[in-house]
Amino acid sequence: MDKNERTEKFAPNEEKTDNTEYIAREKEREKAIVIIGASSGIGYETALRLLGRGFAVSNISRTPCTLDRVRNFRADVSAGNSLEKAIGEAAAATGNELYALVYCAGFSMAAPIEYADEKDYRYLFDVNYFGAVRAIQAAVPFMKERGGRIVLVSSMGGLFPVAFDSFYSASKAAIDMLVKGAALELEPYGIRVCSVQPGGTSTAFTFKRKVYGDAENGEYAEKVKLAASALAEMEQGGMSAGEVARSVADAVCGKNPPLLLQCGGWNKFYAMAKRVLPDKTTQYINKKMYKQ
Repeated sequence: MDKNERTEKFAPNEEKTDNTEYIAREKEREKAIVIIGASSGIGYETALRLLGRGFAVSNISRTPCTLDRVRNFRADVSAGNSLEKAIGEAAAATGNELYALVYCAGFSMAAPIEYADEKDYRYLFDVNYFGAVRAIQAAVPFMKERGGRIVLVSSMGGLFPVAFDSFYSASKAAIDMLVKGAALELEPYGIRVCSVQPGGTSTAFTFKRKVYGDAENGEYAEKVKLAASALAEMEQGGMSAGEVARSVADAVCGKNPPLLLQCGGWNKFYAMAKRVLPDKTTQYINKKMYKQ
């Protein structure tokens, strides 16, 4: 059995003839995981599930995760070098060993490309994409000796553009390509990389989205409102954060997780359809989804 793979728990009535498996299991319980953004939503649910699977979980975010047994380190992924410092501190707290990195930080904005403020879309990429790059750069040195897992939470929006949330979609498409490239580079070190792609998910993220007002949107105002409303309905009527977190946890624990992992049967179907349908067809479907 590969030393980086999880061992099965004993059945309640299983007789232990020696302590080899017991020691292996106890070492598994010491595996350290850093989650960027475990204070709420998908990150919080992921922390909950990984604690249940016996991992030592650290959270890095601007606000603490309230789960017991989660170590908290404060950082703003868009500011200075606080993210790199926090990852180093989290690794040091577990003996300078890190088994997995999970990146859940995200920002979304509903605005027309023509009138979007540069500071907003640069901030979006700082959080959604460049933060993930920096997290990987900081975490990999702690993984290269023993191998590990890197899981980035992406979105189906990286496959199907979200109307008037183009920068978000572009950042998630960039995440997916980053995962493919990182997988090539890190495979020799036993580090597996995965992008988890949820569709609409019911979390508070919906209500944190920056939506430009009518005056800022100009002649696009009505279309932006329709698109933002349709997106909010899809999210709040969509899958739960727990369902997505289960896929993230499975990717962390899996022996060989896929590069791109869609959450749920419908999203797997949509991803397959994207590969075979003409772009004009998928664009037409998108227009209908977002009431354009």
